[in-house]
Order: sequence, then C-alpha cells, then structure tokens
Amino acid sequence: MQPRDHIRNALARNLSAAGEPAKLVAFVTAGYPEAPEFLNVLRAVASVADAVEIGVPFSDPMADGVTIQRSSQHAIEHGVSLRWIFDELARRDYELEAPVLLMSYLNPLLAFGGSSNEHAFGYGKLAARAAEVGVSGFIVPDLPYEESAPLRAALDQQGLALVQLVTPATPPERLKMLCAASQGFVYAVTRTGITGGEATLPPGTAKYLAMVKAAASGLPVCAGFGVRRAEQVATIAQHADGVIVGSALVEVLERHEDPAKFLRSLRP
Repeated sequence: MQPRDHIRNALARNLSAAGEPAKLVAFVTAGYPEAPEFLNVLRAVASVADAVEIGVPFSDPMADGVTIQRSSQHAIEHGVSLRWIFDELARRDYELEAPVLLMSYLNPLLAFGGSSNEHAFGYGKLAARAAEVGVSGFIVPDLPYEESAPLRAALDQQGLALVQLVTPATPPERLKMLCAASQGFVYAVTRTGITGGEATLPPGTAKYLAMVKAAASGLPVCAGFGVRRAEQVATIAQHADGVIVGSALVEVLERHEDPAKFLRSLRP
C-alpha cells in the first residue's frame, strides 16, 4: 500500500452509516511544549487520532493564530527544525497507529534539500527522507496549486500525499480542480482567516461542506479551523468524514494535560 493510500483508508467514512463517529485528525507542533517529549506526545495522540499532522515550526506562520505561533516560536528557540523532526521520527522503535503528515510552510521544505533548478533535487531528498522515517504526506498552506508540480512529482515517486486546502471563498471551478488534485484527503478550512479563534461554526458550513464532498468524488473530506468541542465535531460529522483539531490540542499540551483524554472527549 502506498503511504498516501494509508491516509485515505484511515480517514474513509460511511456518512450514511448511523452511529459511525467522525474521524479525527490531530495537529501537534513538533517539539512542543518540551522537545524531549515529542515522541511520547506523538505516540499518545496517534493512539486516539485517525491521522496526525506534525507542524514544522516556522518563524512566519501566516495562516496560524496566536496559539500555534507561540508554540512554533518556542520550538524554534529549543532547536526544533525539519531535520530534527526527521531524526526524531527515525529514532522510533514502534509503529504508530495512525498515519503521519507534515504540515509545513514552503520555506523549511526548500531549505532542507538546498536550492537547485526547479528545486527538483531538494524535493527529491525531502521526499526520500520523509518516506524513510514513516511520513505519509504533506500539507503546505502557502504553496499554490499552480506552483506545486515539482514537489508533487517528488512526492509521487515515494507514494506520498500532497493534501490540498479549500476554503469557503474558493470559487466552484477551482474547488473542483483542487479536490481532483488532492491526495489522502481534502482539507476543508471552515472559515477564512487564521487557525484557532472563535469556537462557533460559521453560518453556511453545512452547505459549504456538502459542496466540497460533492467535488471530492469519494476522497475523504476533513474540516478544521476553530474546532474545540464535542458538539462541533458532531455537527461537522454530519457533513464531512473527519474533523481537524489543532489549536485546542496544542493548548491542552501547553497546560500539560493528557492529549489522548482530550481527543477521546471529542467523540460521542
């Protein structure tokens, strides 16, 4: 099985099956709140979540709210980098129960392999190392589809996913294009703006997610940005395969609370 198919299978859900819970995609900032505890945190989160996004710390996380900005800055100050993340993942002597994706801005990915024409060499090195340590895919918020071909080609060689993001402001034709190009799942941002923020779902969320599901043609759709409570998960579960939980989980870790217990509390 290709790693990207592992993601798709882990997040596939029969929306018409009564009582089937929504899938959970959990985001953690690598090395936060304590770098030495990274693998322990990852293992705990992966024991409950159906897929895990590992955030690669970056100095200018333009799509992220204050919680993830704060966690990224702390991690950077304590030596966490993409190379560090790969090295930590390589130290594992156990299999994780959930597929792992890296959520990163483009700059760290380019910096990892060095520059070259079309970044092909750097992306090839990146994809090979990611596959080697058990990463199944990437989410790159600041990489437009029109500029993604070199990275996509390198990831394709390793069977890794490149997940596309859509928003309520995405025009219908572009929505179809992005859903057709996405691999693993479609990341449906539930509101314009940054991560975290208000805990209420915007009006029209149900209609928006129905449009995304129709355009995804069977690929799982997972919705996120601002999810904090079980009732939100239940609402989204009526219209999407999975729910992405980020800032709220990072805050749980910041308070040194049990991340697995928190994730379990989001399910019915």
